[in-house]
Parts: sequence; C-alpha cells; structure tokens
Amino acid sequence: MSNIRHTPTAPTRAKVLAAGERIDAHRHDDHQIVYAGSGVLAVTTDAGTWFAPGNRAIWVPAGTAHAHRAHGHLDLYLVGLPADDNPLGLDAPTVLAVGPLLRELILAYTRDPGDDSPERSRLLAVLRDQLRASPQQPLRLPTPTDPRLAAVCALVHADPADTRTLAALGAATGVGERTLSRLFRREFGMTFPQWRTQSRLYHALRLLAEDTPVTTVAHRCGWSSASAFIDVFRRSFGYTPGAHNRRP
Repeated sequence: MSNIRHTPTAPTRAKVLAAGERIDAHRHDDHQIVYAGSGVLAVTTDAGTWFAPGNRAIWVPAGTAHAHRAHGHLDLYLVGLPADDNPLGLDAPTVLAVGPLLRELILAYTRDPGDDSPERSRLLAVLRDQLRASPQQPLRLPTPTDPRLAAVCALVHADPADTRTLAALGAATGVGERTLSRLFRREFGMTFPQWRTQSRLYHALRLLAEDTPVTTVAHRCGWSSASAFIDVFRRSFGYTPGAHNRRP
C-alpha cells in the first residue's frame, strides 16, 4: 500500500458509507474494532482482504495499514482501543462473530464518543469481555505473492462462475496442478476448493448487498443450484442469503 495516512488515535464513532464508497489506506497507533451494522464491509491490507456482513466484525491491530470499502449501504461502527489494551491477543486482522449482546454494546458505545462517564467505562469493560468470547471466523481472501498463484487467483476472481479444475486453470496459465496445489497450501494454508469457496462467498456477499436475487447470485458465483448456494452460505454465516438484507 502506498500513500498511507497516519492517524495516531483510532476513532470511536458511527459512520455511514454509501455503496462503493472507500476509506483510503491509513493506519492507527491504536487497535480498532470495525463493525458493519448493515451492508458488507471489506478491509484490505497488503496481506489480503477480510470481509464481514452484519453479524461479523473485523479486528484491526495497531499499526496495520488498511483500507475500507462498502458493499451496499454500510452503517459502520468503529471502536478504538489503546495499543497496550489487546483483549484478543491478536496481531493480525481477524473476523469475529458478533452476537446480539456484542452488537448492542458496540452500538451503545459508539453512540456518544465524547461521553467519559463511569457508566460508559463499564460498558467498554463488558464489550471487551464479549470480544474475548467471540469466535474467530475464516472470512479472508489472502493476497498471493507468487506470480503463478496470482495468475490463477485472478482468473477465478474475474469469473466466480468459472468451473474449471485446478489442472485446467494451471494449463491456462502454464503451471502444473501439483505446483499450484502446493502453492495454495503454502501461501494460504488451504486447498484450492477451500479458497475458491471463500472467493465465491465474498462475491456473493457483494451481490446480495446490491439486492441481487438469490438465484442469480448462486448462478453468477458458480454454484450448481440455489439450494447448494443456500446450504454453503448458511453454514458459513449462520443465516440464509435470503435473510441477509433483512438483518437488523
């Protein structure tokens, strides 16, 4: 990332982003919790893109250069924590599940950033406790560093409905299947099918945020049927794609 803006203190506030709006690359000396109350949030660093619908938040460690992008109308809630206050013990961006209580705590804590009352301090203490209990979610698209892997990933990103096998994609880019399989495991820690599912889910979330019908999303993102898409989506996010834009 180039032209990175430095903001020493991570703001705690609520912010609205229009569909497609971006916050350019920046970094804070503080940690930050980024929660999308509606729409889909994408946070990108040099290492990859983390994505979160409305029941997920993204932990961004202090000093991490990152950019935000909104898919659909995005109600964005930001909670800053001092660099020496890391309740999660995480040093890399991570997607976290957000249950009903944690959601309400985030909304309440960001409602009046200027409030320094003891009541608000207690609210933060409970919020931190809930963070510790939040399951981590593998909703990430890593950025490939090997150019051979990058070429294959670019083909899949360009057309999520492409059903070609890894061998066929390798043939199209002049790389052997075994080499590519090894690169996926070495760089991403996952198999090609696992990575492609992550890629398709990311594209699906973006389309759903634009109110694209579920059947159309399934077709455009490479699932054999709407029911197959619904099953994978439910197992990944805990609700059906049809309920995505109806979530509070």
